[in-house]
Amino acid sequence: MTRLTVAVIGATGMAGKPVVAELERRDHEVRALSRSSSSYPVDLLTGDGLEAALEGCDVVVDASNAGPKAKDARALLVEGDHRLLAAETRVGVRHHVCVSIVGIDDFPLGYYRIKVAQEEVVRAGGVPWSIVRSTQFHSFVASGFAALARYGVLPKLRAPLQPVAVEEVAEQIADVATGSARESTRTIAGPEIRPIMELATAWKAHVGSPAMLVPLPAIGGAGKALAAGALTDPAPDRRGLISFERALAG
Repeated sequence: MTRLTVAVIGATGMAGKPVVAELERRDHEVRALSRSSSSYPVDLLTGDGLEAALEGCDVVVDASNAGPKAKDARALLVEGDHRLLAAETRVGVRHHVCVSIVGIDDFPLGYYRIKVAQEEVVRAGGVPWSIVRSTQFHSFVASGFAALARYGVLPKLRAPLQPVAVEEVAEQIADVATGSARESTRTIAGPEIRPIMELATAWKAHVGSPAMLVPLPAIGGAGKALAAGALTDPAPDRRGLISFERALAG
C-alpha cells in the first residue's frame, strides 16, 4: 500500500476526528487542519495558511462543518471551498474528497441547499474529486432526542430515518480518499430504515428518559420531504452494520 499524505479539514469535528483516526490506523501521514492547530493553522474564511499546510499533500478530505446560520455556512462551505480548491491547485493536490449528506437535493433546508452548492464548487474546482454522502449519524440523532427531551417530549413521527455509525462512515471516506479520484458520488447509509418514533422509543428506553412521545405534524416542504424518506437511501453504495441500539450501547 502506498503511504499517502492526507490533509483533513474539520479534523476535530464529528466526522473529521474519526476520519483522522482511521487514516492514521492505516499508517498514512495525516495533517489535521484547523484554525486552532499549532502545526497547521488554516482559515477557510480568509485562505490564510492553506498553501503552507497543503504543500506536499496527496489528498484533501474536507469534513468541515458550519453553524445553522446560512450566511456563515455559505461563507465557510462555498466561498471557503473556492479558496481551498484554488490552494490545492497551486500546490498540486491530486484528489479532493468532499464529505456530504444523503438527501440534500430533495430536502428544502437552507443548510442542505448550501451543501448542494458546495458540491457544485467541488465538481467545477479543477482538482480530481470524489464526494461521499452519508445518512444521519447515530450520535446526531441521539443528540436531537436529548435536546427535545429537556422539554419533556420526543417526536412521535412515522417519518423514516436511516442512521449510521460515524466510524463506518469514516471507513468509507478513508477507502475513497486512499483510492483514485472517482469524479462521482458514493453513499453510505445505516443498516435499517426505521420510523423516527421507533428510534426515539429506543433512545428513551436506553437513557431512562421520562419524556413523552408526542405526535408532531409534517410542516411545510421539509416535513413532507422527511415523511417521504428524503433522508434515507434504500440502495446505498455501502450499508453500515451497526444498529442504533448497538451504537447507544457503545
